[in-house]
Amino acid sequence: MPRTAVVTGAASGIGRATAQLLESRGERVIGVDLHDADVTVDLSTPEGRERLVGEVTDRSSGTVDAVYAVAGLSQPRALTAAVNLFGAVATLEGLRPLLASSPAPRAVAVSSMAALHDVDDRLVDAMLDGDEAAALARAAALEAGEHGEGYLIYSSSKRALSRWIRRQAPTEAWAGASIPLNAVAPGIIATPMTADLTATEAQRQSLLRLVPMPLNGIAEPEVVARLLAWLGSEENTHLCGQIVYVDGGSDVVLRGDSVW
Repeated sequence: MPRTAVVTGAASGIGRATAQLLESRGERVIGVDLHDADVTVDLSTPEGRERLVGEVTDRSSGTVDAVYAVAGLSQPRALTAAVNLFGAVATLEGLRPLLASSPAPRAVAVSSMAALHDVDDRLVDAMLDGDEAAALARAAALEAGEHGEGYLIYSSSKRALSRWIRRQAPTEAWAGASIPLNAVAPGIIATPMTADLTATEAQRQSLLRLVPMPLNGIAEPEVVARLLAWLGSEENTHLCGQIVYVDGGSDVVLRGDSVW
């Protein structure tokens, strides 16, 4: 039987590349996005997240083998916090019961090397407390900041997601149920999300000074898709709570000898 995978953010970028790769390998993919997908929902809202679970349950007949929580935003807006953390967590937690009947269940999320950049601790703490109202209020305050504080929303959402993955992965609900839960942390990827930041050579060089990628530079989304596909495959039996940096070396350059 072919494996059934759910990929959020499947209409573009890394999500699209992942869905296409899985399909090319014979897997059945249920794509999720705001448009051009099997399931069209808004993961920034509780209603959209509830619809996601209901529609995926119907389409999968109650069994899913792998969940890829790829959907995300990089805008300096409170909406980014809603999608990147709360939408991703709702996807993983909401679809976890559907993984229970798979003989080889897997779950993967997409974080970012931006989690290594400056963050807003109040926003990260509210996210990890699961207090969406407080988190969105704090994100809205950052968005309205007069000194560009909105840029902290993206990095904070990815820091919170990485920590959530590490905290949840070894628990009874995940590792105890034989579900490897991990994440990838891309560097700069050539997707619609980064198009405005990499339109010119000057822009690319400026961004690479912030996100150094000494190994082969800016990557295509297929690079991340291949790693995601392996993490969601039957071959991955023992990675637990890992944030795997696929960033051309940014993590190494920025953190040096640190392994934390």
